[in-house]
Amino acid sequence: MSALVHSSTLVTAGVYLLIRFSPILQGTETLLGLQVVGVLTTCLARVRALTEVDIKKTIALSTLRQLGLIITTLAFGLPLLTFAHLLSHALFKALLFICRGKVLHSLTDTQDVRHLGGTLLNLPLTGRLISLASFALRGLPFLAGFYTKDLIIEILLRINLYTSKLVLFSSIVGLSASYSLRLLVLTFTCPSNHPPISAREELD
Repeated sequence: MSALVHSSTLVTAGVYLLIRFSPILQGTETLLGLQVVGVLTTCLARVRALTEVDIKKTIALSTLRQLGLIITTLAFGLPLLTFAHLLSHALFKALLFICRGKVLHSLTDTQDVRHLGGTLLNLPLTGRLISLASFALRGLPFLAGFYTKDLIIEILLRINLYTSKLVLFSSIVGLSASYSLRLLVLTFTCPSNHPPISAREELD
């Protein structure tokens, strides 16, 4: 349910509505308001995600940060690119939520990332899939998030924007690496607090 809700339905319904009404919003003061709301949402969600210890809340805050990025892109007058990033985000975020559910179900249902160390050793397949989804979230080259994020930055470089806006937007696009890297470090490199899980249990 979390994968369905947070990646492609309820959370993104409002964004899709704004994309459909974007021709009406062009040239109005509403777009300036959307820029401010998108930037503030992205920054606040990133700061909160860096201090959160609940893995479910961390991933949910990651979704909120991505929505801020999507709204900011729409506010700059790029509805088609906004929709493309919305679709690619839904794919790797759904994978991240499904893997998170597998981790919580297998490791005594704890949600505290400080107690989830050694996931890569206990659940090797799930750990690799979480890494893949996290790399896509950060925009690693040749993964889904890279193509849309890179295209967003390239198009904005061609638009006549103020330098301050361009620097701010580029920073909020690139800062998703901070909390996703923290999540990977806490769940992979920290010592494990759980007994090993057999490969057969993981495949089941």
